[in-house]
Amino acid sequence: MTEFLVIFKDVILPIFILLAIGFCLHLKFTLDIATLAKLNIYFVVPGFIFVRLYESTFSLQLFAHVLGFFLLLVFLLYLAAIITSKIMGIKGGKKTTFANSVMFFNSGNYGVPVNDLVFRGDPYAMSIQVIVLTLQNIFLFSYGIFSLRAAKDGKWKAALGYFKMPVLYAMLSGILLNAWNISIPEPIWVSANYIADAMIAFALITLGAQVARMKFKRGLYTVYASITLRLIGGPIVAFIIISLFQLDGTMAQALLIASAMPTSVNSAVIAEEYKSHPDLAAQTVLFSTIASMLTVTGTVYIAQLLF
Repeated sequence: MTEFLVIFKDVILPIFILLAIGFCLHLKFTLDIATLAKLNIYFVVPGFIFVRLYESTFSLQLFAHVLGFFLLLVFLLYLAAIITSKIMGIKGGKKTTFANSVMFFNSGNYGVPVNDLVFRGDPYAMSIQVIVLTLQNIFLFSYGIFSLRAAKDGKWKAALGYFKMPVLYAMLSGILLNAWNISIPEPIWVSANYIADAMIAFALITLGAQVARMKFKRGLYTVYASITLRLIGGPIVAFIIISLFQLDGTMAQALLIASAMPTSVNSAVIAEEYKSHPDLAAQTVLFSTIASMLTVTGTVYIAQLLF
């Protein structure tokens, strides 16, 4: 019970305070959510990714282990989402949004503080979380955007459109400048950090505004299915992969806990930007975040018990 309350106070409550602020601001001023989504995708998120990639330091062996785990996890979750979509009769753009809500999890503003709390600031555990965060961002703002655009505009137009996204160049710049150990002028670096620091609050306020605009309906079976696959299916698949790779100790714990995070806030942001069932995406993020209060706590307990 104590651990449950600590996770709620240090992780869940701050997230919901920001959601509530966005919710109230939209009720008061009727915010332009499309503009908020554009500011996220074209300004705040690129700055965040650039700074995190430029700052990150980890060994090639550690990166290879986490990369292998991540690719297999996302692939298996994608298969599970597609099979579930077929069974439930989910089609078109809604199927894409559903699959994205299962594959993309909140490894940043939720996963990082959970990792820090569980491992008491262990740099090795945090390095694992940073790699997962980096891979999630790369995948979300490449395949995630491509899949949404392809469902509406076709694959070729979607592929060409991706090269216009600043996220791509932010990722490349962060990786290359880090690898070549190139220093960044102080004024630019300070500005970049200001942008990166704004990402979590901005994304959650945008989500809160989306929630305020939504009309909740009964029988949200698609949302329930997504939450089940993300919060329960994710850790189960992760445990199977960890067992196959014969991982143990801190790495096994960190990867299992990382897989249990709720649906990524940015999946709702890109759904809003590309008008691909944004209400479904926002409701999935909201309800998965609420439900994760129980499931993440349970996963932390199981991870510590098993590894």
